[in-house]
Amino acid sequence: MKKGTTLFLKLAVIIIALPILALCVLGLPTIVRSSIAHPWELNRYLYGIIGGMYVTAIPFFYALYQAMKLLGYIDKSNAFSFDSVQALNRIKWSGLTISAIYIVLMPLFYIIGELDDAPGVILIGMAFTFAPAVISVFAAVLQRLLKEAIEFKAENELTV
Repeated sequence: MKKGTTLFLKLAVIIIALPILALCVLGLPTIVRSSIAHPWELNRYLYGIIGGMYVTAIPFFYALYQAMKLLGYIDKSNAFSFDSVQALNRIKWSGLTISAIYIVLMPLFYIIGELDDAPGVILIGMAFTFAPAVISVFAAVLQRLLKEAIEFKAENELTV
């Protein structure tokens, strides 16, 4: 396989990373500054959610790094390797970590939704919880398929 065949996918990973990076660098600090300038009784819950968002950025960027490594393995014609399985495993656990953090934060979303009479806030919290869980399930399925393909390849190499 020629080097650079995954260029589009690498660009997609970078494009996925940019809005989250912008949110962490520009968006969330703006929300904090605004909440300091305009005191609101729900600020303490909002700060908890914002802190959780910063914490979830760590496994998010780690998963994107693993995705870039996986694409690098594909470029090097090393897609069917233990390294690829490990990268998918790390992506799976990163997604589960993000989901777990948002499950812990769900009471804060609920409190803000109830006190501010905004049920959409709870739906946003649920989306933050379930989207990484779906990605984790997808990564787990790919990991299992890749393991079986590697085992099948090893069996075929032994029979020849």
